[in-house]
Amino acid sequence: MELLIKNGRIIDCASNFIGDVYIKDGIIKEIGDNLDKDCETIDAKGYVVMPAFVDLHSHFRDPGLQYKEDIETGSRAAVRGGYTTANLMGNTKPICSNMGIVNYVINKAKEIGLVDAYQTVSITKDLQGKDISHLSEIDASVKCISDDGKGVYSGKIMHDAMVIAKERDFVVMSHAEDEEITPISTRLSENIMTERDITLAKFTGCHLHLSHVSTKEAMKAIIDAKRDGFNITCEVTPHHIALIGEDIYKVNPPIREVEDVEYLINAIEKGYVDAIGTDHAPHSKEDKEKGACGISGIETSFSVCYTKLVKEGNLTINKLSKIMSKTPAEILKVNKGKISIGYTGDLVIVDLNSKYTVDSKNFQSKGKNTPFDGRELYGSIVRTIKSGKTVFQSV
Repeated sequence: MELLIKNGRIIDCASNFIGDVYIKDGIIKEIGDNLDKDCETIDAKGYVVMPAFVDLHSHFRDPGLQYKEDIETGSRAAVRGGYTTANLMGNTKPICSNMGIVNYVINKAKEIGLVDAYQTVSITKDLQGKDISHLSEIDASVKCISDDGKGVYSGKIMHDAMVIAKERDFVVMSHAEDEEITPISTRLSENIMTERDITLAKFTGCHLHLSHVSTKEAMKAIIDAKRDGFNITCEVTPHHIALIGEDIYKVNPPIREVEDVEYLINAIEKGYVDAIGTDHAPHSKEDKEKGACGISGIETSFSVCYTKLVKEGNLTINKLSKIMSKTPAEILKVNKGKISIGYTGDLVIVDLNSKYTVDSKNFQSKGKNTPFDGRELYGSIVRTIKSGKTVFQSV
């Protein structure tokens, strides 16, 4: 399979030029000007060609909760949003605490063929916070472990899991929440658990990744750990940098205040944030009305971030590409995230000048739950390409 993309403005973490990209057998083989190949050709004049996006934090709800989302609808939502790689959380039904569920998810995603899916395994068996014996049965196809949806309350259990993660080269993804403190203060809850997990990671030497960071205090603790040279990474979500006020929409952690948003954006500008994690969490209308936390966010992630960070002058497009593609790919140890010879040919063609109004009725996701419904955003996804094959094209 061969594909030639011509005349596009090629942008990744380091590049910004008009040129052509040639993909053969799923790999970028040539980059240059006036390339001529006898194969399928896309004229990208007037558009930007970027590495496809990599999401470290998605919920596709399969197995067990397919009325909210399934692997096919989640995959279709992902490619519509410019993503070809998704790291899926383990709070499915049953909880992903064994290789049977891992293999089910990975094989189903391969059959569908739209995204490369990686399945996160729970830190504690069935998210009960007590037993980590199942981690000995997890093989190297698993990249990350996380009890996402709740924090690991026991410091001893988290320590022991980090020791195993260090030995097995797993990334420990922390949902930083002390549920006993949450009713008192969600801010204090996040901050306490962030500090604890960073302290344990310093002691064990594991790779700790802080998910959906939302407070200025938590981000400051992460920055301090990074400056001290520890193996700490973090993500922020589009909704935590584009929205203000806890009552505006129900997510966990909550939407924060203006000083938190400003601090997070400043941390992004200075290079302390490693990734945009969508925390794509689709729900049925009924579940959302009953108070379920979460946003269906993978289809609007790039546009929200481009509009808020780049259009408003907070970030360059190259730095946005870095945190949406290059660094998350490095965290997952996949050969993606750059437009460079030898990298996988996963690309996205975007129209940065296009302004559109979000209409959740048009989402590919089953989840229509979004606070961005009706909002005008810049940056439309024109085409998503996986290994040289188009997997999404706008009408």
